[in-house]
Amino acid sequence: MEQHRLIGSARNTPARNRTLGASAAVFGLVTIFASSNVLFGPNAAREIAGDIVLFVVQFNLFAGFAYLAAALLLWRGSIWGHRLAIFIALATAGAGIAFASVTLSGAPVELRTGMALVFRVAFWVVLAVISAPRKHL
Repeated sequence: MEQHRLIGSARNTPARNRTLGASAAVFGLVTIFASSNVLFGPNAAREIAGDIVLFVVQFNLFAGFAYLAAALLLWRGSIWGHRLAIFIALATAGAGIAFASVTLSGAPVELRTGMALVFRVAFWVVLAVISAPRKHL
C-alpha cells in the first residue's frame, strides 16, 4: 500500500472512506451555506442568527472550505485527511476557547453558538479517531 494511504486494509475500506468523506463534505457544505448566509445574506438571516460573534462566523466560513478539503482526502483514504481532521478539531477548539472568553467578558452571545462549537469539535475528533492509521499486529 502506498505510504500516503492509511495503514491497515480493514481500516481503509472504500465504503468507510466514502462514508467519512461524504459526512465531512455534507458538513462542510452546510457550514459554508449557513455562515455565508449570516455574513452576506439578507438582514433577516442575521436577525435569526441573533447575537453572533463575528469572528466565530468568519472562522466557520473558512473552516467550511477546510472541511471540503478534508472530505476529499478522507474519501481517498489519504493520511492527510486524518491529519487535517486533527487540525480542524484543534483549530475549532481554539475558536471555542476564544468564544468562551467573549462569553465570560459579558458580551451578548447565543448559547447555540457554544453548543455548535462543541458539536463541531466532537464531529472532527470522531472523524480523526475513525480515520487514524492502524498497523496490523
